[in-house]
This record gives sequence, structure tokens and C-alpha cells, in this order.
Amino acid sequence: MYKNNTIGVVVPAYNEEGFVGEVIDTIPGFVDVAYVVDDGSTDGTWEEICDHAAAVNEGHDSEATGFDRLVVPVQHEENRGVGGALKTGYLQALEDGVDITAVLGGDGQMDPDILTKYIDPIAEGDADYTKGNRFMRTDQLDAMPRFRLVGNAVLSYLTKVASGYWKTMDPQNGYTAISREALETADIENMYEYYGYCNDLLVKLNVENLRVADVSHSAEYVYDDEDWKSHISYDEYVPRVSLMLLRNFLWRLKQKYLLRDFHPLAAFYLVGTLLSGVAAVGTAVAGLSRSESGGTGRWVLGFVVGLAFFLAGTVLDLEDNEALELQITGDTYEDGR
Repeated sequence: MYKNNTIGVVVPAYNEEGFVGEVIDTIPGFVDVAYVVDDGSTDGTWEEICDHAAAVNEGHDSEATGFDRLVVPVQHEENRGVGGALKTGYLQALEDGVDITAVLGGDGQMDPDILTKYIDPIAEGDADYTKGNRFMRTDQLDAMPRFRLVGNAVLSYLTKVASGYWKTMDPQNGYTAISREALETADIENMYEYYGYCNDLLVKLNVENLRVADVSHSAEYVYDDEDWKSHISYDEYVPRVSLMLLRNFLWRLKQKYLLRDFHPLAAFYLVGTLLSGVAAVGTAVAGLSRSESGGTGRWVLGFVVGLAFFLAGTVLDLEDNEALELQITGDTYEDGR
């Protein structure tokens, strides 16, 4: 229990033998229940989860927390992706009536001691979802590998367009917490299960007008650690997530600004996308066919006009969603409000 809220954590784990046990052992004392999800691991992850869960649960006081166990082991028979593991934990937390649910990675790279930074804005009623943002601490960005810095910046921009949260950066950050209301309202059942789950969730939250807070988070990395590993294949990750964001962008416009209500930003976005897309193709074809410069010029002009419509849509989008965003820059919630 924390500030009169029951607290849960979801621990997704895929081939995290040697790491996930320590994560279980260091779960903060204010956490009421932890859903540790083995996502179809092929090593000894499941056995490690069960052993550590049994040891922790042995001294658990169910009357004090209202939960039979502190650690609830869950196993997927097949690997579904980190989004699938989180979805399983989220749905279980929703079923159990948990007020706030945070995430701790099964690889041990997330510091459990700073979870309250993400829980506080929700507990105080100022946000429905919180996430880490390494870009808010520019003095530490040099610690982030260049290829990740550039890739994250590109994905951040694409996610801004798709989700409508224009002040949000670092959408891939795994430090998150979410309220029960957000789990009940957003379409968690259909949450994307691949690594782009965090980008997909932001779109779903925006459609429901839920408030998102970016929390300043350290950009320090430990890539020189021989035990560090990543399950992401970037040649597959980038195109899949980009396509998902395009679909989500169109879905958000339809759901939020055409079906549920009408806002001119949808028209600006759609006209701009159509004009610039057709003009870009026309410019390319004209260039390849070496047609007269006048024809190419008209296509270029069409592209510029389409881009202007699209940018007008982004301005309206930012204004419409400004009240749904909060940035927390201090080391504590009170200092950063």
C-alpha cells in the first residue's frame, strides 16, 4: 500500500536466468503484489522465478495486504514478446483491482528504489500514466550510444504524430506506471505485443483523453557489462514499429476526431498526407522521366502545400492535447511538479 493505493508491479522476463531472481528479492516493501511473467523462456528462468517466489511468499502476510501472495508467477507456453507479457500482467492486475501498476524489467536494469517517482503523480491524481524520459537530462545524454540516441529521437517524433502527446519523448523507456482507470478505459486487451507496445499504448491512452506524465530519468548505460544483453533485432524492429505507428495514427484520427467528435485537425492531417504523398510520387516519376521542369515544379509545389496542411494539423493537435501532458523534472515529485 502506498498513499492509500494498492500497488502492483509487472515483471516481464524472457531468458533472464541469473537476473530475475534478484529482481524478485528486491521488490520494494510498499508493493502489494508482483506478477512475474515468464514469456516462454528456453533457459532456467521459470525455475528461478518459482524458487524465489516460493521463498518470498513464505513470509508474506496476506491479511495485511489483502493478496494471497506477494509474487504471482505466470508462464507463457510460447514467447509473445514483452508487450504480450505486460498485457498478461496488466489484465491480471485489473482483475485483482490493483490501483496502480508499475513495471520492473526481469533483467535487473531497472532500479526498484525509484519506482515512487512514477507512482506519485498517479497517486496524487495528476496523471493516469507515467513514463521515464532520458532526454530531460541533457547532461547525461553522452552516456547513450549514438545509434540508440538517433533511433530514439526518430521514434519519438513518429510517436508524437501517432499519439498526439507532442511533449513526450523517449517512448521506448521501460520505466512506467499506470492507473486502474487507464487499464479499464484503454484498449489493453488489444495492446501491441511486440517491442512497440509502449508506442501503441500511448495512442490508446490519447484516444481516451488520459493524462501522461514524462518523468526525468537517468540516461546512464552499462553496455560495457558483459552480462548485458538485448533481445531486439533492429532490422526487424524499425519497419514493424513504423508501420504500426502509421496504422495507429490513422486509427486515432478516425476514433477521436471523426467518430467520437469532429475536429478540423483531422481534415488538415488527411489532406496534407494525401497531397504530400501524391506529390512526392509525382515528383519522383517526373524526375525519372526527365519531364519538363515546369511539370516537376508543380509537383514540388503540391508537396509543399501538402506539408503546410500537415504542419497545420500538428499545431492543432498539440493545442488540443496540451492539457493531457505533464513533465516532471525534479528528483522528487514535489520538486518537479
